[in-house]
Amino acid sequence: MNVIAATFGTGEVFWSFLWFFLWFIWIWLLITVFADIFRSHDLSGWAKALWILFVVVVPYLGVLVYFIARGHKMTEHAQEDMKAQDAAARQYIQSAVGQTSPADELAKLADLKSKGVITEDDYNKAKAKILA
Repeated sequence: MNVIAATFGTGEVFWSFLWFFLWFIWIWLLITVFADIFRSHDLSGWAKALWILFVVVVPYLGVLVYFIARGHKMTEHAQEDMKAQDAAARQYIQSAVGQTSPADELAKLADLKSKGVITEDDYNKAKAKILA
């Protein structure tokens, strides 16, 4: 055990970490490429199968060619996913909070004013707050 500790110096640790992180990045790139291939609606089933086969048979060249040929589509897919996720989050938050639109709030204020619950001054203050 002491022999391993004595010969495993700082340089070897650095190279071990470097290769580990490169391996980790490579796995991440493969997952990203496969995920993009499977979520592409503009590719037919045969095109997806050919891309998968190309990436599996010649991995480094396949990933590089995929990034060059379909990199712009990967960006579009990521943006579409982010927009859909943002819209879903906004819809959930609005449903959880029960927030109404400014037009609904103004209609409620006008109804309260017409019933005499609030004065004209209170109505104008609340209206200014809603429209701000």
